[in-house]
Amino acid sequence: MTLPTKILIANRGEIAVRIMRACREMNIQTVAIYSEADKDARHVKMADEALRVGPAPASESYLSIECVIDTARKSGAQAIHPGYGFLSENPTFAQAVQDAGIIFIGPSAQAIRAMGDKAEARARMQARGVPIVPGFQDANDDAALVRAADKIGYPVLVKAAAGGGGKAMHVVESPDDLLDALAAAHREAQNAFGDARLFLEKYIRNARHIEFQILADTHGRTLHLFERECSIQRRHQKIIEETPSPLLDAALRAKMGAAAVEAARAVGYVNAGTIEFIVDPDTATLRPGSGQGFYFLEMNTRLQVEHPITEMVTGLDLVQWQIRIAAGESLPFDQEMLTQRGHAIECRVYAEDASNQFLPSIGTLLRVIEPQAPGIRVDSGVETGDEITVHYDPMIAKVIAYAETRDAAIRKMQAALHDYVLLGVTTNTEFLQDVLRHPEFSDGKATTRFIEQHFPTWKPENQNVASVLVAAALAESSGVSPATTIAIANDADPYNPWARGDAFRLGVGS
Repeated sequence: MTLPTKILIANRGEIAVRIMRACREMNIQTVAIYSEADKDARHVKMADEALRVGPAPASESYLSIECVIDTARKSGAQAIHPGYGFLSENPTFAQAVQDAGIIFIGPSAQAIRAMGDKAEARARMQARGVPIVPGFQDANDDAALVRAADKIGYPVLVKAAAGGGGKAMHVVESPDDLLDALAAAHREAQNAFGDARLFLEKYIRNARHIEFQILADTHGRTLHLFERECSIQRRHQKIIEETPSPLLDAALRAKMGAAAVEAARAVGYVNAGTIEFIVDPDTATLRPGSGQGFYFLEMNTRLQVEHPITEMVTGLDLVQWQIRIAAGESLPFDQEMLTQRGHAIECRVYAEDASNQFLPSIGTLLRVIEPQAPGIRVDSGVETGDEITVHYDPMIAKVIAYAETRDAAIRKMQAALHDYVLLGVTTNTEFLQDVLRHPEFSDGKATTRFIEQHFPTWKPENQNVASVLVAAALAESSGVSPATTIAIANDADPYNPWARGDAFRLGVGS
């Protein structure tokens, strides 16, 4: 089988742009799809061809299987790349693409279905000897879940059987709270996944979240590309990822990597995927009798948001390998040939207000200036003038920092976030900088409870500076003199350095 010459990207934003860049290097033409809300978006401008797929609501555009496949047929694309989110883990979509005679750049519908049902995935892993978190996944009624929770012991974690991403997930500390949590989780699971089934896991309070990148071809070779630590989360959503994990040593890395490969083989997995584990740092040592300390959590049957950090330390382009594997190519390397070099960190940049319960922020991006420095990569789907709307996920970019050591990578990331200009909406860049500065993160000891423990409430220190910068951007876009607008923003204070147009800089002496 030869490589496709034209690929339709069934996604939007930064991941669509990322896939287009990989295709451009491979001399493959790209087709963008867009909703009415995205007609002027960056991924639309970058594609070789762009076709409207529906109105603004995702359910009528990016999530419409019929519209996406019909658009692929019209464009003459031989393959579809789903990116992540939207239809990427929908087995019905994967099967429909195949039935239409189009290459699906991802795993089989059967593998997606097997791993998409979290309860079934637990059972499969247990059968293959992959460690799983103590739990209960065979319930058809709440009474059985209540009995199981008493047996497992509190606290327990209520989870949706048909999906993940933090949806319908509740930590329950005592029996008095379980029935209310089950009722809420049933509703949320039904709304999010169309499936109200639930299962239980023992809640590991001070866990570390570590995942392994998998690559598997159609010729029987399944490899892992090492780990990513994703413990920095808010509401079960990752915001900072890094590799290598500061927790793992070589022996534990090898054991977890082998378990990840076995998990992928359990469903005959092909293409790129990720095996996620929960690690109990209190038992994740290699002392005799200490236990393995890690447990299978779930498999993401798609490209991960955080894939760039794996690319930075391995030198492999995962998107290009997704395309090559889907075209029938075999992996030309084995596990022993793969190495990690240096350290990489990714920060997810969201249009959200971290000081107000992380509520999404909408509006026009008045000015976007991406940081540029050696070892810095920005995967972004926005540019100056773009609209951030209520219709889609508020993540607008990812900043990736690479250096020879972890400390150097942290410093690079701090500088990059400081230099990232995103005016017109509230973003989480300042919050991310505060997280990176925290001693527990610096020491590599942060758990999945880090945000709730250390940042239960957070306020930015430079609110006045931000308002001045926005005023300046408004001035430029409206043609008003920046000096005039800045003076207005600062109550025309003649002694305020922010109102001066000279070379004044903070922290620089005369």
